[in-house]
Amino acid sequence: TARKNEWPLDKMELNCDVTKKSKEDCAAPPREGSYINGLCMEGARWDCQQGCMAQSRIKELTPLMPVIYLKAVLADKLDTKSTYACPVYKTRIRGVLTYVWTFHLKTREKPAKWTLGGVALLLSV
Repeated sequence: TARKNEWPLDKMELNCDVTKKSKEDCAAPPREGSYINGLCMEGARWDCQQGCMAQSRIKELTPLMPVIYLKAVLADKLDTKSTYACPVYKTRIRGVLTYVWTFHLKTREKPAKWTLGGVALLLSV
């Protein structure tokens, strides 16, 4: 995207859009960006009907996320209103060595609630 649009890399961000699709629904790749799947959320869950983060259910420690659509956008065009800056880690062991990225996920609650709850996305459980 950066090369095609001649955008500087230091002014780019990833736009994260959680879809309602499952892995089987994504037969073809999108024209721009990429679909990713297999991530789990720790400390909360994704409510597909509401399209935002929700309180986790009892005995559901790391619910699987639906397919996520990632697309590169200019940093000033990234909409961060009503979102939680959710860290993405490789494993449950959190730290500098396992940190990957931050996704901005939609929420109806204040982001501080999810920060205090230690909500994160995990690549491997």
